[in-house]
Amino acid sequence: MPRYDLNGKVALVTGGRRGIGFATSRALVARGASVVIVDLDADEAQRAAAAIHDTHALGLGADVTDRGSMQRAVATTVERFGGLDVVVANAGIVSRAATLRSMSSESCERVLDVNLMGVYRTVDVALPEIVRTKGHVVVISSIYAFMNGIGTVPYAMSKAGVEQLGRALRVELVQHGAGASVAYFGFIDTEMVHQVLDDDPLAEALSATIPKVLHKRLQPRSAGEAIVLGIESRKPRIVLPRRWTALSVLRGIVNPLLDARMEADAATQEILAQLDARGGEEQPTTA
Repeated sequence: MPRYDLNGKVALVTGGRRGIGFATSRALVARGASVVIVDLDADEAQRAAAAIHDTHALGLGADVTDRGSMQRAVATTVERFGGLDVVVANAGIVSRAATLRSMSSESCERVLDVNLMGVYRTVDVALPEIVRTKGHVVVISSIYAFMNGIGTVPYAMSKAGVEQLGRALRVELVQHGAGASVAYFGFIDTEMVHQVLDDDPLAEALSATIPKVLHKRLQPRSAGEAIVLGIESRKPRIVLPRRWTALSVLRGIVNPLLDARMEADAATQEILAQLDARGGEEQPTTA
Protein backbone atom coordinates (compact mmCIF):
# COMPACT_ATOMS: atom_id res chain seq x y z
CA MET A 1 0.00 0.00 0.00
CA PRO A 2 1.21 3.59 -0.61
CA ARG A 3 2.25 5.79 2.31
CA TYR A 4 -0.70 6.90 4.43
CA ASP A 5 -0.56 10.63 5.12
CA LEU A 6 -1.88 11.41 8.61
CA ASN A 7 -2.07 15.16 8.11
CA GLY A 8 -5.71 16.21 8.44
CA LYS A 9 -6.87 12.74 9.48
CA VAL A 10 -8.97 11.95 12.57
CA ALA A 11 -7.94 9.22 14.99
CA LEU A 12 -9.55 7.57 18.00
CA VAL A 13 -7.29 5.98 20.62
CA THR A 14 -8.67 3.89 23.48
CA GLY A 15 -6.79 3.72 26.76
CA GLY A 16 -5.28 7.02 25.72
CA ARG A 17 -4.81 8.91 28.97
CA ARG A 18 -1.36 7.49 29.72
CA GLY A 19 1.32 5.05 28.59
CA ILE A 20 1.29 3.76 25.03
CA GLY A 21 -2.09 5.33 24.24
CA PHE A 22 -1.02 8.80 25.31
CA ALA A 23 2.30 8.53 23.46
CA THR A 24 0.48 7.39 20.32
CA SER A 25 -2.00 10.27 20.58
CA ARG A 26 0.82 12.77 20.94
CA ALA A 27 2.65 11.32 17.92
CA LEU A 28 -0.52 11.42 15.82
CA VAL A 29 -1.15 15.08 16.59
CA ALA A 30 2.50 15.84 15.77
CA ARG A 31 1.76 14.44 12.28
CA GLY A 32 -1.16 16.83 11.83
CA ALA A 33 -3.98 14.52 12.88
CA SER A 34 -6.82 15.29 15.27
CA VAL A 35 -7.15 12.77 18.07
CA VAL A 36 -9.95 11.62 20.34
CA ILE A 37 -8.56 10.12 23.54
CA VAL A 38 -10.99 7.60 24.98
CA ASP A 39 -10.62 6.34 28.52
CA LEU A 40 -12.79 5.01 31.32
CA ASP A 41 -12.17 8.17 33.37
CA ALA A 42 -13.58 11.15 31.43
CA ASP A 43 -11.76 13.76 33.52
CA GLU A 44 -8.41 12.03 33.01
CA ALA A 45 -9.10 11.69 29.29
CA GLN A 46 -9.86 15.41 29.05
CA ARG A 47 -6.69 16.31 30.98
CA ALA A 48 -4.62 14.11 28.69
CA ALA A 49 -6.15 15.73 25.61
CA ALA A 50 -5.52 19.21 27.00
CA ALA A 51 -1.87 18.31 27.55
CA ILE A 52 -1.50 17.43 23.86
CA HIS A 53 -3.40 20.15 21.99
CA ASP A 54 -6.13 22.68 22.71
CA THR A 55 -8.13 22.14 19.51
CA HIS A 56 -6.85 18.97 17.83
CA ALA A 57 -7.27 16.66 20.82
CA LEU A 58 -10.51 15.74 22.56
CA GLY A 59 -10.93 13.60 25.69
CA LEU A 60 -13.98 11.36 26.08
CA GLY A 61 -15.07 8.98 28.82
CA ALA A 62 -16.16 5.61 27.44
CA ASP A 63 -16.05 1.96 28.46
CA VAL A 64 -14.81 -0.57 25.90
CA THR A 65 -16.89 -3.27 27.62
CA ASP A 66 -20.05 -1.31 26.75
CA ARG A 67 -21.00 -1.30 23.06
CA GLY A 68 -23.36 1.65 23.46
CA SER A 69 -20.62 3.67 25.16
CA MET A 70 -18.24 3.05 22.26
CA GLN A 71 -20.93 3.82 19.69
CA ARG A 72 -21.42 7.20 21.36
CA ALA A 73 -17.68 7.83 21.35
CA VAL A 74 -17.48 7.19 17.61
CA ALA A 75 -20.58 9.33 16.96
CA THR A 76 -19.10 12.19 19.00
CA THR A 77 -15.82 11.91 17.08
CA VAL A 78 -17.59 12.15 13.73
CA GLU A 79 -19.74 15.04 14.92
CA ARG A 80 -16.76 16.99 16.28
CA PHE A 81 -14.19 16.37 13.55
CA GLY A 82 -16.27 15.32 10.54
CA GLY A 83 -15.20 11.72 10.26
CA LEU A 84 -12.95 8.96 11.57
CA ASP A 85 -9.90 7.67 9.70
CA VAL A 86 -7.78 5.79 12.25
CA VAL A 87 -8.63 3.62 15.24
CA VAL A 88 -6.02 2.44 17.73
CA ALA A 89 -7.62 -0.19 19.99
CA ASN A 90 -5.15 0.09 22.86
CA ALA A 91 -7.20 -0.24 26.06
CA GLY A 92 -6.06 -3.23 28.09
CA ILE A 93 -5.60 -4.57 31.60
CA VAL A 94 -3.92 -7.51 33.30
CA SER A 95 -4.61 -9.35 36.54
CA ARG A 96 -2.24 -10.26 39.33
CA ALA A 97 -0.05 -13.22 38.42
CA ALA A 98 -1.64 -16.57 39.26
CA THR A 99 -2.18 -19.97 37.71
CA LEU A 100 -5.50 -20.51 35.99
CA ARG A 101 -6.45 -22.90 38.81
CA SER A 102 -5.90 -20.24 41.49
CA MET A 103 -7.17 -17.23 39.56
CA SER A 104 -10.65 -15.94 40.31
CA SER A 105 -13.12 -16.36 37.48
CA GLU A 106 -14.09 -12.69 37.87
CA SER A 107 -10.53 -11.49 37.21
CA CYS A 108 -10.07 -13.87 34.29
CA GLU A 109 -13.30 -12.86 32.59
CA ARG A 110 -12.69 -9.16 33.23
CA VAL A 111 -9.33 -9.33 31.42
CA LEU A 112 -10.91 -11.14 28.47
CA ASP A 113 -13.81 -8.69 28.32
CA VAL A 114 -11.56 -5.63 28.22
CA ASN A 115 -8.61 -6.93 26.21
CA LEU A 116 -10.38 -9.08 23.63
CA MET A 117 -14.05 -8.17 23.47
CA GLY A 118 -13.22 -4.52 24.15
CA VAL A 119 -10.91 -4.45 21.14
CA TYR A 120 -13.57 -6.21 19.05
CA ARG A 121 -16.27 -3.71 20.12
CA THR A 122 -14.00 -0.74 19.43
CA VAL A 123 -13.16 -1.97 15.95
CA ASP A 124 -16.67 -3.16 15.14
CA VAL A 125 -18.43 0.12 15.90
CA ALA A 126 -15.77 2.11 14.04
CA LEU A 127 -15.63 -0.06 10.90
CA PRO A 128 -18.33 1.75 8.91
CA GLU A 129 -16.32 4.98 9.18
CA ILE A 130 -12.98 3.24 8.54
CA VAL A 131 -14.38 1.68 5.36
CA ARG A 132 -15.95 4.97 4.27
CA THR A 133 -12.70 6.90 4.69
CA LYS A 134 -10.40 4.07 3.51
CA GLY A 135 -8.72 4.41 6.86
CA HIS A 136 -6.60 2.23 9.13
CA VAL A 137 -7.03 0.12 12.26
CA VAL A 138 -4.34 -0.80 14.78
CA VAL A 139 -5.01 -3.51 17.34
CA ILE A 140 -2.59 -3.88 20.24
CA SER A 141 -1.56 -7.47 20.72
CA SER A 142 1.58 -8.52 22.62
CA ILE A 143 4.53 -10.87 22.57
CA TYR A 144 2.20 -13.01 24.70
CA ALA A 145 0.33 -13.80 21.50
CA PHE A 146 3.17 -16.21 20.71
CA MET A 147 4.74 -16.85 24.14
CA ASN A 148 3.61 -19.40 26.71
CA GLY A 149 1.22 -17.52 29.00
CA ILE A 150 1.98 -19.27 32.29
CA GLY A 151 0.97 -17.09 35.22
CA THR A 152 -1.10 -14.78 33.02
CA VAL A 153 -3.36 -17.08 31.00
CA PRO A 154 -6.28 -14.67 30.32
CA TYR A 155 -3.91 -11.93 29.17
CA ALA A 156 -2.14 -14.31 26.77
CA MET A 157 -5.49 -15.67 25.55
CA SER A 158 -6.76 -12.17 24.84
CA LYS A 159 -3.63 -11.09 22.97
CA ALA A 160 -3.62 -14.22 20.81
CA GLY A 161 -7.24 -13.49 19.95
CA VAL A 162 -6.45 -9.88 19.12
CA GLU A 163 -3.69 -11.05 16.79
CA GLN A 164 -6.17 -13.21 14.89
CA LEU A 165 -8.62 -10.33 14.68
CA GLY A 166 -6.01 -7.99 13.23
CA ARG A 167 -4.63 -10.49 10.73
CA ALA A 168 -8.04 -11.35 9.32
CA LEU A 169 -9.21 -7.75 9.34
CA ARG A 170 -6.24 -6.64 7.25
CA VAL A 171 -7.10 -9.11 4.48
CA GLU A 172 -10.83 -8.38 4.65
CA LEU A 173 -10.29 -4.61 4.36
CA VAL A 174 -8.23 -4.76 1.17
CA GLN A 175 -11.36 -4.71 -1.01
CA HIS A 176 -12.35 -1.42 0.66
CA GLY A 177 -8.97 0.28 0.32
CA ALA A 178 -8.53 0.32 4.10
CA GLY A 179 -5.79 -1.29 6.21
CA ALA A 180 -4.99 -2.84 9.57
CA SER A 181 -1.90 -3.50 11.68
CA VAL A 182 -1.19 -5.78 14.63
CA ALA A 183 1.22 -4.33 17.21
CA TYR A 184 3.24 -6.76 19.31
CA PHE A 185 4.99 -5.12 22.23
CA GLY A 186 7.38 -6.63 24.72
CA PHE A 187 8.09 -4.94 28.02
CA ILE A 188 7.22 -1.25 27.75
CA ASP A 189 7.93 0.92 30.79
CA THR A 190 4.30 1.65 31.66
CA GLU A 191 2.36 1.87 34.91
CA MET A 192 0.76 -1.49 34.10
CA VAL A 193 4.16 -3.18 33.86
CA HIS A 194 5.23 -1.58 37.15
CA GLN A 195 2.10 -2.84 38.91
CA VAL A 196 2.24 -6.35 37.49
CA LEU A 197 5.98 -7.06 37.49
CA ASP A 198 7.85 -4.65 39.73
CA ASP A 199 5.35 -4.78 42.60
CA ASP A 200 4.97 -8.57 42.59
CA PRO A 201 8.07 -10.66 43.48
CA LEU A 202 6.60 -13.85 42.01
CA ALA A 203 5.73 -12.20 38.69
CA GLU A 204 9.19 -10.66 38.58
CA ALA A 205 10.77 -14.06 39.27
CA LEU A 206 8.66 -15.65 36.52
CA SER A 207 9.71 -12.99 33.99
CA ALA A 208 13.33 -13.64 34.96
CA THR A 209 13.01 -17.10 33.39
CA ILE A 210 12.83 -15.35 29.99
CA PRO A 211 16.30 -14.96 28.38
CA LYS A 212 17.90 -11.69 29.50
CA VAL A 213 18.38 -10.50 25.95
CA LEU A 214 14.57 -10.16 25.71
CA HIS A 215 14.14 -8.17 28.94
CA LYS A 216 14.86 -4.72 27.53
CA ARG A 217 12.18 -2.17 28.43
CA LEU A 218 11.36 0.68 26.10
CA GLN A 219 9.66 3.96 26.89
CA PRO A 220 6.02 4.46 25.83
CA ARG A 221 7.06 7.17 23.38
CA SER A 222 9.01 4.52 21.41
CA ALA A 223 5.87 2.37 21.19
CA GLY A 224 3.73 5.35 20.19
CA GLU A 225 6.15 6.36 17.47
CA ALA A 226 6.31 2.78 16.20
CA ILE A 227 2.52 2.66 15.95
CA VAL A 228 2.35 5.90 14.00
CA LEU A 229 5.15 4.82 11.64
CA GLY A 230 3.27 1.56 11.17
CA ILE A 231 0.10 3.42 10.24
CA GLU A 232 1.94 5.68 7.80
CA SER A 233 3.49 2.69 6.03
CA ARG A 234 0.38 0.50 6.43
CA LYS A 235 2.56 -2.21 7.97
CA PRO A 236 0.87 -5.54 8.76
CA ARG A 237 2.99 -6.08 11.89
CA ILE A 238 4.61 -3.71 14.36
CA VAL A 239 7.05 -5.52 16.67
CA LEU A 240 8.92 -3.72 19.47
CA PRO A 241 11.57 -4.28 20.74
CA ARG A 242 12.59 -5.63 17.35
CA ARG A 243 14.62 -8.44 18.91
CA TRP A 244 11.29 -10.24 19.49
CA THR A 245 10.76 -10.50 15.71
CA ALA A 246 12.84 -13.65 15.35
CA LEU A 247 10.84 -15.47 18.02
CA SER A 248 7.61 -14.39 16.36
CA VAL A 249 8.75 -15.69 12.98
CA LEU A 250 10.14 -18.95 14.38
CA ARG A 251 7.35 -19.61 16.88
CA GLY A 252 6.33 -22.90 15.27
CA ILE A 253 9.79 -24.30 15.88
CA VAL A 254 10.86 -22.52 19.05
CA ASN A 255 7.65 -22.69 21.09
CA PRO A 256 7.50 -26.50 21.52
CA LEU A 257 11.12 -26.41 22.70
CA LEU A 258 10.45 -23.60 25.17
CA ASP A 259 7.32 -25.33 26.46
CA ALA A 260 9.27 -28.53 27.09
CA ARG A 261 11.99 -26.57 28.85
CA MET A 262 9.48 -24.91 31.19
CA GLU A 263 7.87 -28.26 31.98
CA ALA A 264 11.24 -29.66 33.05
CA ASP A 265 12.74 -26.58 34.70
CA ALA A 266 12.64 -26.90 38.50
CA ALA A 267 12.87 -23.13 39.12
CA THR A 268 9.91 -22.42 36.85
CA GLN A 269 7.85 -25.16 38.45
CA GLU A 270 8.64 -23.84 41.93
CA ILE A 271 7.41 -20.36 40.99
CA LEU A 272 4.25 -21.87 39.50
CA ALA A 273 3.67 -23.84 42.71
CA GLN A 274 3.74 -20.56 44.65
CA LEU A 275 1.40 -18.93 42.14
CA ASP A 276 -0.89 -21.94 42.42
CA ALA A 277 -1.15 -21.27 46.15
CA ARG A 278 -2.73 -17.88 45.54
CA GLY A 279 -6.23 -19.32 45.34
CA GLY A 280 -8.55 -17.44 47.66
CA GLU A 281 -6.38 -14.31 47.67
CA GLU A 282 -7.48 -11.06 46.10
CA GLN A 283 -6.92 -11.00 42.34
CA PRO A 284 -7.04 -7.33 41.39
CA THR A 285 -6.70 -6.17 37.81
CA THR A 286 -4.86 -3.05 36.70
CA ALA A 287 -6.90 0.06 36.02
